[in-house]
Amino acid sequence: MIEGYDDLDAIDIADAIRRGEFSASEALETAIARTEARNPALNAIVTPLYDKARAEAAAPLGEGRLAGVPFLVKDLLANIAGEPTSMGNRFWRTRPAARDSEMVRRFRAAGLTIFGKTNTPEFGLTPYTESLTLGPARNPWDATRSPGGSSGGSAAAVAARIVPMASGGDGGGSIRIPASACGLFGLKPTRARTPSGPDIGEGWNGYVVEHVLTRSVRDSALMLDLTQGSDVGAPYWAPPPADSYLACVGAAPDRLKIAVSARPLMGKTVDAEVIAGFDEVVSLLADLGHEVVEAAPPLDRERFSIDFVTILAAELRADLEETAEAAGSSLRHQDFDPQSFGLGLFGSALSASDYARASRRLLLAARGVVGFFEDYDLLLTPTLAKPPIPVGSLLPTEAEKRLIKLVSTIRAGWLLKKMGLVKQLAETTFEFMPWTAVFNVTGQPAMSVPLCWSSAGLPIGMQFVGRFGDEAMLFRLAGQLEAARPWAGRKPDMLNEGA
Repeated sequence: MIEGYDDLDAIDIADAIRRGEFSASEALETAIARTEARNPALNAIVTPLYDKARAEAAAPLGEGRLAGVPFLVKDLLANIAGEPTSMGNRFWRTRPAARDSEMVRRFRAAGLTIFGKTNTPEFGLTPYTESLTLGPARNPWDATRSPGGSSGGSAAAVAARIVPMASGGDGGGSIRIPASACGLFGLKPTRARTPSGPDIGEGWNGYVVEHVLTRSVRDSALMLDLTQGSDVGAPYWAPPPADSYLACVGAAPDRLKIAVSARPLMGKTVDAEVIAGFDEVVSLLADLGHEVVEAAPPLDRERFSIDFVTILAAELRADLEETAEAAGSSLRHQDFDPQSFGLGLFGSALSASDYARASRRLLLAARGVVGFFEDYDLLLTPTLAKPPIPVGSLLPTEAEKRLIKLVSTIRAGWLLKKMGLVKQLAETTFEFMPWTAVFNVTGQPAMSVPLCWSSAGLPIGMQFVGRFGDEAMLFRLAGQLEAARPWAGRKPDMLNEGA
């Protein structure tokens, strides 16, 4: 096993392999050993791919910048030829993908050794990772807490030092939410910065983009250098970067004008410890020489949240129907998790104009939010309204499950719409994540930075949002924050206990 592995980021590991300090096989076996020791308590890795990875690691070292670094991919979007992409669903759990996704091809071109797939909620829907098919993922900082979602398995594995980074996707906060919950750096790139093909045109009306969760800022920057750019047939693309993202990490930003607000863009309440952490970061920014101004973009929170859930409901309905069609069966509630099937039931009651009008309103709202950034370089908010939440705390209640079953039996999705349950669902969800989804709709880059901790020692991330296409500014600031308030040395107790 490699001494000091837990303290190495991906660039450290790749450089050490190049220098001959240890081999790619030794790095992989160290990661596998940590998986065997730490994963049973976390359920972060749900599909081991050890044999294939060992064969790759034993081959001559490739030219990729990260050749030999052990890596994990989320079990959603990241297709590996011949292996299932479960999406947290029991049918897809046994259905092998026909080919690699473009992002997986780029991970391989970077030299990464993929040795497993990580836990995700069904269809990536929820901000927690607790599907019936894969079971709940748990947070290394406190196993009774959720690592967030939907990239919760990836975040848990990185926080537990099994790997230095792992892949994630973000359609409403699914990189930033688990980054906050697990004390990691998590960047959601600009819309279409990374490819979605060849088997997906766009995800969730264009809201989804893939990248990685990391412990170091520089790993995230390098991975974006290595994976950015559109693929063949992309419906749209991001403006190309002017320079290497990795080079930005060591370049301190000029004095920035940063809008700061802990007022929820959606939802209503914010935990006092989150507010205290936010205030600390505002002071830190001022100490670093930046101008901070209390301000927030305009948003009709209730209208936006209902419209966003409407889009998700329609997308989930399509997922359910496509799954049943692929399985050659009728659409049955018992084949899906209650939360995804319930939202899909609402989707069945929507008309085409419901979807189109929600999409139009969201695009108009996005114009107002993006216009706000003409006066500010960045926006600071907390990432989440609470520290990591208990496992199971956002699951449907037994009464809600019975209602979903009843509505499914009588095929009355309209009833959920009539009862106003979607508004209630939106309110519950956005109480936990009141800031992240807005910037999936606008397409702007946003990052969660692990700058704060609760009195119980749980991570609290802070979100910074940049202008469309300007990840470079975020990386420059992130590098400055990482130097001013380092976080990599903090480790979960499970590591200190020798697990």
